[in-house]
Amino acid sequence: MYIIKVKGKAKIPDYIQIRDENFVLVAYFRADRPLKNLEKFGLEGKEEEMERLIKALPFGKLQKLEL
Repeated sequence: MYIIKVKGKAKIPDYIQIRDENFVLVAYFRADRPLKNLEKFGLEGKEEEMERLIKALPFGKLQKLEL
């Protein structure tokens, strides 16, 4: 899977996209909200790692999601 952090504009918040190997969008959520329902994406138990990754992730750079 891949992850990208997208910068919001004006009243639109920053958000995170998680995409599969075919770059199909599988998750889309606000960067400032607590991570919920990660088990749907096979990431259960990795909330703290995801939170650290999201804070350190640069805007607009697609990266392979390796947790």
